[in-house]
Amino acid sequence: MGCTGSSRAKGDENAQKIRKPKPWKHSEPITRTQLVQMRDEFWDTAPHYGGQKEIWEALRAATEADLTLAQVIVDSAGVIVQSADLTICYDERGAKYELPKYVLSEPINLMQDS
Repeated sequence: MGCTGSSRAKGDENAQKIRKPKPWKHSEPITRTQLVQMRDEFWDTAPHYGGQKEIWEALRAATEADLTLAQVIVDSAGVIVQSADLTICYDERGAKYELPKYVLSEPINLMQDS
């Protein structure tokens, strides 16, 4: 009885800490089009790094939602959030999911497309 309740409670506790990522800077200024392309490439290849496709899909939906909806998505999917900004998460089976900052927020040196 305690094992199941304990691990679930820990997951719930971690998931409640979701917050907006800290500002970051890309190595060189990029445009919104380039950022979108980088994000699309990451999400297209992410399931090949391991983990469950459904969890990757939930994480993508969470990164594209506001914080309140993101919280609901990760809770519903059973995602255990290690880093409050979603950069490191685990599923209930212990598979690790690492998200780069560029899928979580925009860099401070984002340029307008020409």
